[in-house]
Amino acid sequence: MTNKLKITFLLGIFMMIFSSNMNAQLKPGELVDGIAAVIGDEIVLESDVNEQKNYAKQQGASDTDKCEFLENLISNKLLVYEAKKDTLIENRSAAIKEQANAKYRQLLSQFPDEKTMLVAYKFRNGYEMKNAIEKIDIDQYYGQAKYQRITEKADVTPNEVTDFYNLYKMQLPEVKDEISLAQIMMFPKLTEAHKEDLIKRLKKIKQDIAGGETFESQARIYSEDEGSAANGGLYKNIYKGQMVKPFEAAALNLQENEISDPIESEFGYHIVQLIKKSGKVYDARHILLKATPTDDEVKTAKAKLDSIKGLILAGKMSFKDAAFRFSDDKKTKFNAGIIAGADGSDKIERESIPGSISYELAGLNKGDITVAFEDEDNKRKVVKIIKQEDVIPAHQITLETDYSRIKQMALNKKRNEMIEKFVNSKLPTTFISIDGRYDDCKFKANWKKESIKK
Repeated sequence: MTNKLKITFLLGIFMMIFSSNMNAQLKPGELVDGIAAVIGDEIVLESDVNEQKNYAKQQGASDTDKCEFLENLISNKLLVYEAKKDTLIENRSAAIKEQANAKYRQLLSQFPDEKTMLVAYKFRNGYEMKNAIEKIDIDQYYGQAKYQRITEKADVTPNEVTDFYNLYKMQLPEVKDEISLAQIMMFPKLTEAHKEDLIKRLKKIKQDIAGGETFESQARIYSEDEGSAANGGLYKNIYKGQMVKPFEAAALNLQENEISDPIESEFGYHIVQLIKKSGKVYDARHILLKATPTDDEVKTAKAKLDSIKGLILAGKMSFKDAAFRFSDDKKTKFNAGIIAGADGSDKIERESIPGSISYELAGLNKGDITVAFEDEDNKRKVVKIIKQEDVIPAHQITLETDYSRIKQMALNKKRNEMIEKFVNSKLPTTFISIDGRYDDCKFKANWKKESIKK
């Protein structure tokens, strides 16, 4: 690393490495390429280096030295290699493989057929594409798990935060226009008649299966679960605790090949069939009918939220209390409805706010609350009211206004130093081979295991 401060490093370069930008990973012409480095039994491809470089460019990085990106990837691969040997890190290879299959099916649902998808992503066959997805997910899981194991005790004192700021304050970026937002979000409630209709449809499907139709064929026809419908509703190698509780409770209370009565979950209504169970792992099929609200059900939810807003404005209830009592958003209801920004703080860059929400916020001042409006959360229709808690104009970072942000930077720096120390401790005993095209690189760590002249 050069002498000048790399902001991307201070903000956590490993987070960039761990991010799973799958569409970027699956670009044309990069399936068969040269090996850039070997670390233990892990491999870094030349395409991996190019992808990290291109990703950094997309994020606005001005310094795109391939040597630095290769070094970051080698460091990550060493963490993956060590994680797979760490007995305290759960081996989730089977679950990750099934997760990769589910992602593959989800991607397939966006295309008219498999051939069209494979052509679009430049893969020769489905097996090759599934392996590529699985490789990305395995590296992400093991790399993150080892990173967390090494850095779990990392902390910084107030004096260390101050020292960090004084050392780097001239190089810290300007903060863009930000706002703090709090929300109350509701899933529109289905009428009893609507619920009964969904349950009746599932009972008819179950009856048809009993009459000779296969569960798989009915799932392909009727299930609204994009992740499993094309595969006959099948999920394999499910670990206990992995699925939502109603699904798991229904599945594990069945005998093999038995089908449940309709059950309700946060996603809608299901019937579930247990295929097999072995210890803490099971296979199951399901057919999902989503609880998609009608226009009238959405209108009713909006009216309820507007009445809650009226109570808040009248001083009969605080926004914090209302969020706790009424919000269906588990991420924010216990935190006064506050929406976290990309860095985990309560500040959000104004330009990163989705257009649909920016439209509702237009003309609002600090402390104002929007009218109830329709939005989407994880592909589900929701209604919201949002309070504009604060407005923070663009400014240079200071300890007085941005202490928590600076603390996080200092903590990221300490974590990365802990990673560097761990990596350096493993260099003498780890097989490492770097392709000759990188002979001129001046790496930070001694990856080439060159002798140190005294």
